[in-house]
Amino acid sequence: MTSFSRIHHLLEHQAAHAPDAIALTTAQTGDVTFADWLAAARNLADELRKAGVRPGHRVMLVAENSFSAATGLIAASLLDAWSVPVNARLSATEIDRIRDHAQPAATVFTHTASNAALDHAQTADGHEIKVGAEPAMLAIQPGTAAEPRSEDADQVATLLYTTGTTGDPKGVMLTHANLIYGGQTSASHREITSADYIYAVLPLTHVFGLSSAFMAGLAVGARLELVPRFDAGVTFAALQSRVSIFPAVPQMHALLMAHASQCGLEKLKAERLRYISSGGAPLDLAWKQKVEAFFGLPLFNGYGMTEGTAGIAATRPGATRADTSVGRMLADQEVRIERPGQDGIGEIVIHGPNIMTGYYRNQAATDEVLGRDGWLRTGDLGYLDDQNNLHITGRAKELIIRSGFNVYPLEVEAALNQHPQVVQAAVIGHSANGNEDIVAFIQPLNVSGLVPDQLKDHLKDRLAAYKHPTRWIISDQLPAAPSGKILKARLATVFADELAAVSEG
Repeated sequence: MTSFSRIHHLLEHQAAHAPDAIALTTAQTGDVTFADWLAAARNLADELRKAGVRPGHRVMLVAENSFSAATGLIAASLLDAWSVPVNARLSATEIDRIRDHAQPAATVFTHTASNAALDHAQTADGHEIKVGAEPAMLAIQPGTAAEPRSEDADQVATLLYTTGTTGDPKGVMLTHANLIYGGQTSASHREITSADYIYAVLPLTHVFGLSSAFMAGLAVGARLELVPRFDAGVTFAALQSRVSIFPAVPQMHALLMAHASQCGLEKLKAERLRYISSGGAPLDLAWKQKVEAFFGLPLFNGYGMTEGTAGIAATRPGATRADTSVGRMLADQEVRIERPGQDGIGEIVIHGPNIMTGYYRNQAATDEVLGRDGWLRTGDLGYLDDQNNLHITGRAKELIIRSGFNVYPLEVEAALNQHPQVVQAAVIGHSANGNEDIVAFIQPLNVSGLVPDQLKDHLKDRLAAYKHPTRWIISDQLPAAPSGKILKARLATVFADELAAVSEG
């Protein structure tokens, strides 16, 4: 792999070798070449420099996928500043908490491509600028302190705030080396080339979209279509006509299949599409096979996290699996299973060039997960099979003990997600009378068309009786991160009244 020390070096490389090739496509800008993208990034960097942004400053991007968001990431790199991508769909309170912690010197709002960003921009003391031909809003926060600068690739490139936690926000410090490794490895693993067309609907403000789509495309000069929000009909048409690479989360596949069914179609016919993947939520084998039949392609599974720059393990092209393993570790990464039980399940601990520097301004939290040896304690449970494929069984803190039996929520969720009327499911433990209830939260395709008895019948032949949920909450909306992943930490609070009122199943 080619060695670079800054993420903007990848764009400079593509602009030098294929200046007129299409780099990005958005609804607002149309097609943008590598040369024009680099010129826009340099102009934005000049604008930020004039506003007082210096190396080590943080530049917040309140954004949804757009040309301005992509260019803001590059412009920050050109200045040796840290980009802080934040999804515009967060509430004002959430964004304020991140801003107070990150203390950015400047904030760019991608209001042209995002009504949510426009709402936030209207309350900021900013002015309009141009990012290429696309307007954006820029707000300045003078007097911000700069962090020390490093000349090598261990300089922090991006500060990503994790979602779903309580208390103070955690800012994950990812270096240029982390992101370049993530992009190059993802592209190499999936055999992506400059001839590919990546449908980038996963948010760039989330590590999955940032590393596995944006950085992967930039690493090899593939074409990226940046899409602010997932729409099943729009995505279906794009996959039919032009897309070759589609990284996604399971609920996107579920909604695409539902859309096709409403159109009277059983399968998606897409001549260019060659790679589909799923991440961020559990898979059930039968459901995985259903998705594969719909697309006529193998569904590749993977495992990652923000602290590991997204990609940790993944199944491989040419090695189709008839299970729900997340595959082997990616290049140059190591894994060990700590404190395994008799079933071989223990905490997944990893080491490699993908591991974060730490949590910004939070040494205690950094020491808790990294320790002195530099190995990342993921908090996830899993095991390795006899071929060194990794299997994820759940989160250590989410383990439910029901009547003396261990219940892994991930296994129950995977079985529930197989039901044709379930878009996504989340399972948590809830203390009751000295025991733990197994509570299932279900987002259905149609709220009025699904009742708990149908789900109970669905699970009879799939799970042991002690693993069956004892409480059910069905809602058309579950608290979710911008990536679509359910925020389990918020379920008990959001549905406190229902949990108090609902009786055991």
